Amino acid sequence: MCRGCCCGNARKHPGTDHAWQLQRLRAAAAEHGFQVRTTDCLGPCDQANVIVVQPSAAGRRAGGRAVWVGFATDDDCTQEVIDWAAAGGPGVAAPPVTLELQVIRRPGARR
Repeated sequence: MCRGCCCGNARKHPGTDHAWQLQRLRAAAAEHGFQVRTTDCLGPCDQANVIVVQPSAAGRRAGGRAVWVGFATDDDCTQEVIDWAAAGGPGVAAPPVTLELQVIRRPGARR
């Protein structure tokens, strides 16, 4: 989860409770057994907040790859990320259809 220059920044997204979003993700991770890590700027600042959903070991074995989710600023998106991660994430479970609309290309990825 990006918490760099724009993501997690109340100046850029004043209507988002960034601390609550991170707390909610961490509580769900503890409950469902996935991890939440924060990092500095991931790059696509024009698509903040950015969350990268990494596959579990089982997901990687099944061919799952990291999925970048942009514009993750509302409660619905946060809940969809939680639900997807709890269901196994990339390679194990399909993302919610509405979350697919927020998937972005990672910086440097070929088109």
